Amino acid sequence: MSLLNFRRTSPASAPHNAQLVALMQGHSIEVMPRTAEKIADFRTVLPAGTRVYIAHIDGTPIADMVATAARLRAQGMEPMPHFPARIIANRAELADWVARYQGEADIREALMLGGGVTTPKGAFDNSMQLLETGLFDGFRRLHVAGHPEGNRDIAPDGGHDIILNALRWKQDFARAKGIEMAIVTQFAFEAEPIIDWAQGLRRNGIDLPVHLGVAGPAKLQTLIKFAIACGVGPSLKVLQKRAKDVSKLLLPFEPSELVTDLAAHKAANPDFAIERLHFFPLGGIKAATDWTIAHGGPSSQPAVQP
Repeated sequence: MSLLNFRRTSPASAPHNAQLVALMQGHSIEVMPRTAEKIADFRTVLPAGTRVYIAHIDGTPIADMVATAARLRAQGMEPMPHFPARIIANRAELADWVARYQGEADIREALMLGGGVTTPKGAFDNSMQLLETGLFDGFRRLHVAGHPEGNRDIAPDGGHDIILNALRWKQDFARAKGIEMAIVTQFAFEAEPIIDWAQGLRRNGIDLPVHLGVAGPAKLQTLIKFAIACGVGPSLKVLQKRAKDVSKLLLPFEPSELVTDLAAHKAANPDFAIERLHFFPLGGIKAATDWTIAHGGPSSQPAVQP
């Protein structure tokens, strides 16, 4: 199985793969306030109603987060802000964030995270504690994190039991509250381990749909930088091996072969846990949306032609 695709592909010439087009339906993308500022109008790069996650990096003012959500809402998108437990000081601050998002941007969905910082700023250490506050009971949809290559922050020994137990708790919570829930994952680069991980969820009683994280087009050195920062597992060794070929450092990585392999598996196995793709625009929002427009068929075309 080919792991990475380094060929240059023109959006205009990229052929449509019916299986890939099917998997691309309803794809989402992630932005930050500072990256979102580079896009004048998201309707020119995304289909109407696209779910747009808003990453909350520690130190980002909540006013910037809410303003980004409000702009996305005004432009016809479905904003889904991050709520990272470990950067929230207390319940009062969490309640303020929820109230501002709902009041100023009509937020109905949220991604619940532990958060990347080592030491919690206050009372919250994990996303389950956020859910237990009751402040999210009225939300329509909540997403939680998944890690196809494990998560050393949660399970330092590399085991999966702690993670699986947490996912079962969240699944039970969603069912009890009548809230739609899905698992959105960290990005990875090889289809076969992702397939094994997704099948493992089902064997262990986790029935939540999976929205798989995919790294958008980016230079190899950029991808390695983000992979290290995000704690990507075995895939990093593959990238480092590729990086030894200096000629490939200047070529863009594209996720074409990875998602084509996953789409083929999904077509052959309709009950496969992965139902959507979620794009991390590591090489820029425009590079990611150029790729989705080129490969996603009619449902991926922007709401407004630029």
